[in-house]
Amino acid sequence: MTTIALLLAILGLVASLFLVGGAICMVTLGIGIHQFVKDKSIEALRIIAISAAGVILPIIMYLNTYGFHLPYEDGSGRSAFKTILATNYENLGIDLFGKNKSDKEAEAVLVSESDADEFSQGAEKVETSASSGTSESLESTLAKLKDKNEELDENVESSEKSGGSIFESLDSIRKEDKNKGGIVSIAPSDDNMPSYGGLPVGTMLVAQYFREDDHNCNPVLVLQNKTGDLVRYECRFIARDKDGEELATSEKTVEVVRNEALFVFEGRFDKRDLGGNIPDSYEFSITKREPYEEDMANLVSVYTATEGSSALLTAENKSNKKVKVDAYVLFFDGSELVDCMWMIPQNTDEVCLDPGSAATIKGDAYYRFDRVETFYTAYEAVGEG
Repeated sequence: MTTIALLLAILGLVASLFLVGGAICMVTLGIGIHQFVKDKSIEALRIIAISAAGVILPIIMYLNTYGFHLPYEDGSGRSAFKTILATNYENLGIDLFGKNKSDKEAEAVLVSESDADEFSQGAEKVETSASSGTSESLESTLAKLKDKNEELDENVESSEKSGGSIFESLDSIRKEDKNKGGIVSIAPSDDNMPSYGGLPVGTMLVAQYFREDDHNCNPVLVLQNKTGDLVRYECRFIARDKDGEELATSEKTVEVVRNEALFVFEGRFDKRDLGGNIPDSYEFSITKREPYEEDMANLVSVYTATEGSSALLTAENKSNKKVKVDAYVLFFDGSELVDCMWMIPQNTDEVCLDPGSAATIKGDAYYRFDRVETFYTAYEAVGEG
């Protein structure tokens, strides 16, 4: 009996890799516990250990896909069963269902939260156009984006040959990845601004840039959350002179960053605080903690298009809650970062999106660019309204 139970436990554990062995393992777990109470044998402990793993594995795979939520439609058209398998095996680098490969290495790209004063400064560059949240205005907003996509889609192939797509939308992301983040293709920076800083364990520095204009100096960091958890990040930038003395500071927060997601920190230094010059170096110090807000990225879609010297970013809230979307759009000319805009699409007085609504925000770049990269995060607008 013990040998049969052990074999069934192993079979159940293997089947649990495909979500169908949990029931077998529940039975063998009961048998193992009964045998252990009866004779206190090592064989019974083996049955218990293997069976417990077979019961827990499908639960972990579910949580890795949906968290503590009921299954929801992710835009892939797959059943919850296939979605769980695909998500977990993709994380292991296994293409279980033979999906098409994306031309760009895109991953969840998430973003930054700052204070109201800096939002007012960003408003000098950004003109906001928000929908009212009604079904009519929502259809109008998305229809315009769809028409824009169809118009530019014919030129995507040729534009990519000449240095990158001129239009980025969710249509260029695989269906099963639509709700995981914005589009990103990290480019090397041609800036040589000296920098140094500290990162929390499990956080990776992917790219760093430094840009300036007549009024501001902006170090920009692109990082990745490799901690395995949802994380709230806080960053403090310090601009220093040639002697290492502190000139000015800039603080930023990213409310909710999902595991494996990329996100942005931008330091904003007014040149008036730097004596009209750029600093000789900058320092950054990043810390992490558990987030205060609920992640809503699975229920938000973001579309980014370019039009002349402007970027049009539209966010659609598919949830039944008010949601705040923080977005960064990085403007590149080749590999050089020429502009960086913090955008918050909104259609309420509380700087957020009503349930089931969409909003568009327009940002005008100061310099010529040939592509943009979009980074955003979305979380429940607690206390708003």
